[in-house]
Amino acid sequence: MGLFSGLIGNASQKDNDKVERQLADILIPNEQVELAFVLIRDLIVFTEKRLILVDKQGVTGKKTSYKSIPYRSISRFTVETSGHFDLDAELKIWVSSAVEPAEVLQFKSDDNVVEIQQALAAAVLK
Repeated sequence: MGLFSGLIGNASQKDNDKVERQLADILIPNEQVELAFVLIRDLIVFTEKRLILVDKQGVTGKKTSYKSIPYRSISRFTVETSGHFDLDAELKIWVSSAVEPAEVLQFKSDDNVVEIQQALAAAVLK
């Protein structure tokens, strides 16, 4: 079910050790992955210091964008669950005093958006 869920846009949890090896060039010394989710080809990674959003771009996914958001700069976030007619769930993240969200993540269902929101709340509200 994990592969199929990923293909249709549901986030699924990924092994922290594998993600640490994959992000070895991005993580600072002694920074550890606490929680990671894969969304199709992209990653949502929680470390003890920051949120890292990995965006695989292009057909081959060779070009990759790494967005690092320190928890202290996240000013607010919202979760919108799916409804009867709007089937997508959405997570929006604002940084500092920005008017527009810095990041909007869309999910095909509510399966992991609540868990991701809880992890974000736990990290931001420490």
